Amino acid sequence: MSDQPALVGEEIIAGYLPGLDILTGTNFVLGDGELVGIIGPNGAGKSTLVKAMFGLVTIRSGSVKLRGDDITNLEAHSLVTKGVGYVPQTNNVFPNLTIEENLEMGIYQDPKRFDERYAIVAELFPLLADRRHQRAGLLSGGERQMLAMGRALMMQPSVLFLDEPSAGLSPSNQDEVFRRVKLINDTGVSIVMVEQNARRCLLIADRAYVLDQGRNAYEGSGTDLLHDPKVIELYLGTLAQQA
Repeated sequence: MSDQPALVGEEIIAGYLPGLDILTGTNFVLGDGELVGIIGPNGAGKSTLVKAMFGLVTIRSGSVKLRGDDITNLEAHSLVTKGVGYVPQTNNVFPNLTIEENLEMGIYQDPKRFDERYAIVAELFPLLADRRHQRAGLLSGGERQMLAMGRALMMQPSVLFLDEPSAGLSPSNQDEVFRRVKLINDTGVSIVMVEQNARRCLLIADRAYVLDQGRNAYEGSGTDLLHDPKVIELYLGTLAQQA
């Protein structure tokens, strides 16, 4: 692992509408090889932070650096070529395409590497290989999430953003998603994961940030935050009920 952080966001101010900032000075650090969670109440700016760092929401002030290189407001397709992947919460597969075609879309910028990357992704997600000719629209919610993560991995990202990967899934599918996220991280991919299932997120995260009203409220190791009385009282009590 490198001593230099994989990703650093400093004093990020960003929002969707002119004059209305969702993020009001958020800071973020992702170490090389880390799995870092982002939790907090609804409307805290969790997904906005990920989208801003991935170039989907304009950053009005502050900066984002990828291993020291400034990538602030770089377009998403350019970030993909630099080794950054993103899995949105919804609409994250092409339902009319097969599993294989979805994976081909994930590496359309470098199609010659399809066979090489497909073999690696299929090892992580055997279901995708077993049903590669099935239309994605016929997959369950959990299976779609696996496909979405698999597609994002096709370009061999070193940093992967996951936005609410367990949202709307059954408990058993949630278990499988968290297990696969940890497996991906174990291969060396640095992961940023936004999650409403705060307890489960903290259980597998190396570190985590609690956002509230667009700013950092707490940060620390997953274990420390899981047992922090203030975090439990203010956030985990209500967030855990949604798990």
